[in-house]
Amino acid sequence: MGSLRFEVLKTVGNARRGRMYLPHGIVETPTFMPVGTNANVKLVTPHILKENNVQIILSNAFHLYLKPGLDVIREFGGLHNFMNWDRPILTDSGGFQVFSLKKGQKITDDGVWIMSPIDGSKHYITPELSMEIQATLGSDIVMAFDYCADPKDGYDEAKRSVKLTTKWAKRSLEHLRRISHQAIFGIIQGAIYEDLREISLKEITEFDFDGFAIGGLSVGEPREVTLKMVEFIGPKMPPDKPRYFMGGGSPDLLVDLVASGVDIFDSVFPTRVARHGLAVTWNGKFNIRSARYKYDKTPIDENCTCYTCRNFSKGYIRHLFDREEVLGQILLTIHDIHFMMEFGEKMRESIENGTFYEFREKVKKAYEKPASEG
Repeated sequence: MGSLRFEVLKTVGNARRGRMYLPHGIVETPTFMPVGTNANVKLVTPHILKENNVQIILSNAFHLYLKPGLDVIREFGGLHNFMNWDRPILTDSGGFQVFSLKKGQKITDDGVWIMSPIDGSKHYITPELSMEIQATLGSDIVMAFDYCADPKDGYDEAKRSVKLTTKWAKRSLEHLRRISHQAIFGIIQGAIYEDLREISLKEITEFDFDGFAIGGLSVGEPREVTLKMVEFIGPKMPPDKPRYFMGGGSPDLLVDLVASGVDIFDSVFPTRVARHGLAVTWNGKFNIRSARYKYDKTPIDENCTCYTCRNFSKGYIRHLFDREEVLGQILLTIHDIHFMMEFGEKMRESIENGTFYEFREKVKKAYEKPASEG
């Protein structure tokens, strides 16, 4: 087993309040992980992340393998030292790049040829190389190398993705255990097909992974299909190990994921919407760029304690966006990350006190309408 311990503290239906013990700290679950693809969460410093109670971040093995390169990471003694972040990190294996970087790609039984989005160079990523990359990074949680099929490619390709993911999971686990004591999660694939999800669940959970992830969803399929798959597979995952949904960010989706037994999730959601002027609040999203905020002296949320809401008005932040000043994006990113961390805290509290389903309905009602102008 890798260096991870997990305990479930309380359940309400399938929703779980848990705790992960990792080398760089304790993670209270359910929790949201901001994405730091290039060894940074966009527009914010590690200090800001800590100020806003971020427990764990995700970084991307393939992108860091390309730039700055493993030689640089080794010189700095691992990713934590390189980016000055002393809390837990989970690294994606590069499997998602098999889905997203189609140009020049070739998938074989042993690995994948992927073209670098930086300079067009070709790289052959195998399960073994992915593990070596992640061992060099020194993340607290390593993800097995998998094949995420595009749902649009149909049943046969999804079936192939399950077969390769199982094969690569075994190789990932065996190789990482030889070279490192890091925790490693296996990934369940199967696209939008229940029978394939069932097969993948059975095959992947036969291996002694430290946790398990639901992959291959939130990749373009309708929201109701995503939820159907998670409702089907989530409660069937091993109850004594953490469950990770890859790619969930919107609060209304997260409460549904937790209702199906998911413990951790990641997304670029809060940082991306902030850069486009969307503020995330307990009353849903709204667009700070709206003209109605030109003279507004109130903060984004009068009850929010983040740095942005304690110090700046909607009118000022709108002005920054209007003049395309990056400070506006920074201030809104701080708020949106703060909200996501507070959201996780309130969700954990609702499970502890038995009011999770009331909490879920309140969140879904707030987010059922499109982003408002206020």
